[in-house]
Amino acid sequence: MRNINSLVINKKTFKSVAFRCFSGVPGEPNGPHIKTSIPGPRSKALLAELNEIQQTGSVQLFADYSNSIGNYLIDADGNILLDSFTQISTLPVGYNHPELLNVFKQENTLKALINRPALGVFPGDYWPSLLKDVLLSISPGLSQVTTMMCGSCSNENAYKNLFIRYQKIARGGDITFTEDEESSCMINMPPGSPKLSLLSFHGAFHGRTFGALTTTHSKAIHKLDIPAFDWPIAHFPKYKYPLEDNARDNKAEDEKCLAEVEELFEQYKKKGIPVAGIVVEPIQSEGGDNEASSEFFQGLQNIAKKNGAGLLLDEVQTGCGATGKMWCHEHFNLSSPPDIVTFSKKMQIGGYFHTAEMRPDQPYRVFNTWMGDPGKIFLLKAVIKVINQNNLLNNVQITGAKLKSGLHKLEQEYSNLINSVRGRGTFLAFNAPSQKLRDDIMNSLKKKGIQSGGCGKQAIRLRPALIFQEKHADIYLDCLRQVLQEMK
Repeated sequence: MRNINSLVINKKTFKSVAFRCFSGVPGEPNGPHIKTSIPGPRSKALLAELNEIQQTGSVQLFADYSNSIGNYLIDADGNILLDSFTQISTLPVGYNHPELLNVFKQENTLKALINRPALGVFPGDYWPSLLKDVLLSISPGLSQVTTMMCGSCSNENAYKNLFIRYQKIARGGDITFTEDEESSCMINMPPGSPKLSLLSFHGAFHGRTFGALTTTHSKAIHKLDIPAFDWPIAHFPKYKYPLEDNARDNKAEDEKCLAEVEELFEQYKKKGIPVAGIVVEPIQSEGGDNEASSEFFQGLQNIAKKNGAGLLLDEVQTGCGATGKMWCHEHFNLSSPPDIVTFSKKMQIGGYFHTAEMRPDQPYRVFNTWMGDPGKIFLLKAVIKVINQNNLLNNVQITGAKLKSGLHKLEQEYSNLINSVRGRGTFLAFNAPSQKLRDDIMNSLKKKGIQSGGCGKQAIRLRPALIFQEKHADIYLDCLRQVLQEMK
């Protein structure tokens, strides 16, 4: 696994290595093909059937997953779409990759799947070596890992680690509890249920489960009617683009936001609700693909350390290679790894890496029935094999450079329609001047066979698989150019 984050400096060599190693997925279509409206007749019939038993307002189409392949999603009506969104950033090597199709043909992996264990109490005899060989092989320098099912529950449980560690330090390292603590926590009162907080950022998304929802600030519909904690919310930097022309203003924005973080630490300390941790995404995803500089994240880490708080990097969307490194925060040159790094989506399984200091001393403090799923780690093992054998992180950098360059050209040509191109690797986004225009662009792209996704109020985001190549970038850019030309 040593080459998982390798960079090839010479561009000519860089390009030849990537394409020598990766020539695409056999059987992929040559391009998108649209036969009906989307959703088509069959999708509409299925939608009506499903709507009888659940709320279906978010459903866009029904997919034919048996025939979808590589970078192409095929829907129930036979429409072939180039997928730049990949199930909300979850498919690392596309649809029906042969390596993944073979995972459960082996008897030992199949039995791990069907005999799903309660991992916290009855893990399989393969479990320690599987965690070491797979998850710790790609750890961002952290020695501990806790598995979960999804991104929300990964953050939810990681928050508990932040609080547990903070209180242990407050007790001077004592891991015993007083009778008063034990009795008061049962009625949700201090000292057993202490008044603590986590600092998050406007525009953040960390999940829709109850505790994580207090740190989510991207859309009102997620939060309406749900009680929330009194926890501090800081402003995330809002940059001017292009970055190279606005360095001074953006540096001032970093400094302003970091000063606010420090002020909130002081405010909440005085309120008697001290901040036990900072929770932040390397790139705010659902909130609009908002990025920040390495210096900003270095500043956050320094503030957390100075105040005895933990730093949690939520890499649920950004993790597993989409930015050209295995973990997006590896771009930031932090002085040490974050205290906690949460993951899910492209990683197939949820969970978090963490320091030994974040490890609870007693059992059952972070616990649920399944604590993840071994079947998902067997899939991840195959994914990592594909990433390494096909040099996919290099592929992401090459394809991302082409996409970003092409988007910049379109931005210059159609400046009244798109702006603020940004991102790393193929984890890219651009804005439209209004939400309506953004939605119109996305709808027009779909009619041309491009499945895309939006975020925030005005952004269109790219979340392709790691196998997205330059030829797919050409198709995407050509279709986007056609759409913008038609709207001009």
